Amino acid sequence: MLIVELFRAGGVVMYPLLGFSIVAIALIVERLVFWIRVNRRQQRVVRDVLRTYPHDFDTALLRLKQNADLPIARIFLEGLEVNHFPPHAFRLTLEGATQAELPILRRFNTVFDTIVALSPLLGLLGTVTGLIRSFASLNLGNVGSESALQVTGGISEALISTAAGLIVAVFTLLFANVFRGFYRRQIAAIREYGSQLEVLHLSHHEGFEGYKALTAVE
Repeated sequence: MLIVELFRAGGVVMYPLLGFSIVAIALIVERLVFWIRVNRRQQRVVRDVLRTYPHDFDTALLRLKQNADLPIARIFLEGLEVNHFPPHAFRLTLEGATQAELPILRRFNTVFDTIVALSPLLGLLGTVTGLIRSFASLNLGNVGSESALQVTGGISEALISTAAGLIVAVFTLLFANVFRGFYRRQIAAIREYGSQLEVLHLSHHEGFEGYKALTAVE
């Protein structure tokens, strides 16, 4: 009952703040599931692919297809589909595939930023409306208990709405920063593993070109 009473005392701005909090929690859960899945499986899958790619291309390709829900697996798949391309074209393909994955890695960042920015403003709006209500109820000629109750009710609305807005903003900002950290680490990992795949492809391509030149001479 205390939560319900606080919600009612916070005034009309508590409704959009409640909506923001529900949206934030739902998106936070989705992002947590996404990043936990990526961080748990990615390193093992990529190492297996890099180890098997030089001598067993089909197995590496199958391994990537089995884990196509991982962003870096989709990037590698794009590259391996043009495995016969020269190194510069192979690199461009990996870069293009990486750019295509960025919106997925940054998903909902704009929503988080909006909630973080608007929640304190809604709390401030509740503060203003609460103070207006208090001053409108203030009657210097009547200092009875009813007038005092209305004044304190407006002050409570101001304080509760401000606290609610700050709580929603801080809670959302905390997880948004965690997800930004995951994003930066993922970009670094994509660059590292992508460079390793390029080196393997370059070695394979140069070896294949050398073999063709040798057979041509013979």
